[in-house]
Amino acid sequence: MSPTITIFKKEFRGFLFSPGFLLVCALVMTIVSWIYPTQLKVFDMQLKNAMFQQGMPTQGLNIHYAVFLRLLQYVNLMLILVVPALTMRLFAEEKKMRTFDLLLTSPVTSVQIVLGKYLAALGAILVVMGLAFLYPATTWIFASFSWLPLIVAFAGIFLVAAVYAAMNLFCSSLTESAIVAYVMAVIFNLSIWFVGIGAEIADGATIRAVLDHVSLNSHLASLVEGTVRTSSLVFFGSVIFLFGFLSERVVESHRWR
Repeated sequence: MSPTITIFKKEFRGFLFSPGFLLVCALVMTIVSWIYPTQLKVFDMQLKNAMFQQGMPTQGLNIHYAVFLRLLQYVNLMLILVVPALTMRLFAEEKKMRTFDLLLTSPVTSVQIVLGKYLAALGAILVVMGLAFLYPATTWIFASFSWLPLIVAFAGIFLVAAVYAAMNLFCSSLTESAIVAYVMAVIFNLSIWFVGIGAEIADGATIRAVLDHVSLNSHLASLVEGTVRTSSLVFFGSVIFLFGFLSERVVESHRWR
């Protein structure tokens, strides 16, 4: 069995049986179970008002925009805080418990270590997002809608979470303290959204174009509306590769200390 798969299974199993992970899942389901019915009730009221008021704007009367995308906004906000909680111990805890040195002396490359832990984090994120997906998915029982935009929108948020995971794994590789790793990761997750704000207020056209290209928001916007752009996929892949490479360099540097 590949060492990457072995590390992935060990870490992913650790997530599934961790009380902290189960608590995170319970919190996410509690928040979503409160938000989603509220959004549905608001949407239902808008539909009823539209039936009695001719000439009312119908832009917000699409369930994808009025309900699903608003839910995903909340899911994204939760992931900004949840992903650091999932990744903070992946390296920091092992360094603190001195098991990281044992891992480095085993016949496993740095790339395999980073990749195995990163895949485990993605698996845990997929579980969390799967729980959130259950709510809009069950809407098909009493409403008809197109599944493809919903799936693409969730895939877009998953790609954003994958970027969070890569950045947060890098933060965990830098320290022995899980708390420090968590704080750094939250700062990273919040900072990347400010790039989009910088693109809106920048004066120079060139600077604005550069900031807009590296803005997470601009690449996510098309995905949540159900449109897949190659440039967006390349951007997400590039950021994930960059922070994965930086994590691998940090891990590799420990072999020579």
